[in-house]
Amino acid sequence: MLSKNKQKFILSLQNKKYREKNRMFVIEGDKMVKEFISSGYEIVTLVAKPEYISRLDKNSRDAAGEVIPVSFNELRRVSTMKTPHNALAVIKIPDKIFDADLILGEICVALDFIQDPGNLGTIIRSAAWFGFKNILCSTNCVDVYNPKVIQATMGAIININVYYTDLGEFLGRASGLQLPVYGTLLKGESIYTANLENRGVILLGNESQGISEKCLTFVTHRLMIPKMTDATSGIDSLNAAMAASIVFSEFARRSLQ
Repeated sequence: MLSKNKQKFILSLQNKKYREKNRMFVIEGDKMVKEFISSGYEIVTLVAKPEYISRLDKNSRDAAGEVIPVSFNELRRVSTMKTPHNALAVIKIPDKIFDADLILGEICVALDFIQDPGNLGTIIRSAAWFGFKNILCSTNCVDVYNPKVIQATMGAIININVYYTDLGEFLGRASGLQLPVYGTLLKGESIYTANLENRGVILLGNESQGISEKCLTFVTHRLMIPKMTDATSGIDSLNAAMAASIVFSEFARRSLQ
C-alpha cells in the first residue's frame, strides 16, 4: 500500500526544485523500469502492480530498493500518464564529474536553449542510437530529469552523460584546443558535402531562435540540412529533434568510412 507521505513525495518529484533538493527523479513504464534496474542506477523505490513484481527475478527485486505493491488506482495517483503502465520507480540522480578536457577528447553534442521536453528526450535517444556519449546543455535548457524528457528518451538516458554548463565557456575551451565547432543553421554548407571530422562539438540551437549570438561566435563550420523540394507551405524548417537525428546520422556514417 502506498502511504500518503510516499504519494506526496513521488508527486513532488514532478517539480524541478524537489528533484534537485532530493537528487531523485521518476521513471515510468514496464520496460524502462527493468532497464534501469539492470543498468546500475540506484533504484530508491519501486512502485508496481503485484503481477509485475512477481515477474522480476530475485536479483532484480534485490536491486530495486524499497518495493511497494500497489493497485492500478494507487499507481494512477502518482503517475504523470493518462493511462499508467504497471510500474514506476524513483531513481537516484547519479553524481557525474564534469571534465571538459575529457569530454572534448571525442566528438560531443552541445544544446543551446532547447526548451521542449519532447525534443530534448528525442535528441538524447537519437544521440545514444548513433553512438554519442556526452551532451552539454546550456543552463537555460529544459531539465533532463523532467518526466516528459525521461519518457521521450525511452530509457536511452542510461547510455548518455548529460551536463549543464556555461556553453560560452565550454565552446571557448574547444576553440582554445583548435577543435571544430559545427553549428547547425538555416544557411551554411550542406551537411552532405561538408568536411566532417570525428572530433569537436556539434552545436544545436533553440527551437525557434536557433543558436544564440554568444555561442555563434565560436562556430567554425556552419552546416545546414538541404531541403529536397521546392514546396514551401508547412515545411520552412525542421523540428529540432528531427534535425539533430539527421546530423547525428551523417556524422556517424562518415566515421564508418
